[in-house]
Amino acid sequence: MAEIRIAFIGAGNMAASIIGGLVAEGHPASTISASDPSPESLARLREVAPVATGSDNREAVTGADVVILAVKPQVMARVCIDIAPALAGGGAVALSIAAGIPVASLERWLGPGVPVIRCMPNTPALLGAGASGLYATAAVSAAQRAHAGTILSAVGLVRWVDSEDDLHAVTAVSGSGPAYFFLFMEAMAAEGQRLGLDAETATALTAQTCLGAARMAAESGIGLAELRRRVCSPGGTTERAIASFQSDELEATVARAMTACLARSKEMADELG
Repeated sequence: MAEIRIAFIGAGNMAASIIGGLVAEGHPASTISASDPSPESLARLREVAPVATGSDNREAVTGADVVILAVKPQVMARVCIDIAPALAGGGAVALSIAAGIPVASLERWLGPGVPVIRCMPNTPALLGAGASGLYATAAVSAAQRAHAGTILSAVGLVRWVDSEDDLHAVTAVSGSGPAYFFLFMEAMAAEGQRLGLDAETATALTAQTCLGAARMAAESGIGLAELRRRVCSPGGTTERAIASFQSDELEATVARAMTACLARSKEMADELG
């Protein structure tokens, strides 16, 4: 990986997070370049790492092994069509982290011969605690898959999916998932205040409880249902709370919300592609 040249088109928060993670893990900043029309974004990026920056997308991708498309979905077509001549015949793989843009559209805009990987990251990547789902076309080599996985693992967990359609499910689980937990935490903190805690204490206890539960789920090796059962003493306080959640059909509510998220992900693919 140390010799792999990586070009970022777009220098926003996600690009800066990935670059920061890569440099922290020892990837040379001298092999990373980034292009963005905003001087302010490029200045912030240089505070993260001393990478080469500029506003010329074609110049940024020339000679790159991996091109990370980190721009808004609404401008993806224009950006891809612009850099296509610079990528033609160069052997680079394009890695898109934009939501909703299907592989077929990326391949059409980038031109023949450019292998494409799609990634669905999430916002905790900004803290190095992200979760990313990746899908690669058959044109992507094993080495290119490995490079993409290494790059995204710099900001968190990476999981490959076998079908592009699976990325809609990834969106419903992890892509949009942080907002589900934020809403639940809002409700917990607000009720904590109503029950007598001050705002800072209620919020801190809620956040730490969420963090601790997540670590137990990720690190204990124990299934989620069993973890829940271990907290629920028979006839105790937690059991009463869980019974209330289930009486209000919490599981069905979550299912409906995630199904709605998946449906919107498919709609966006049709609209943006």
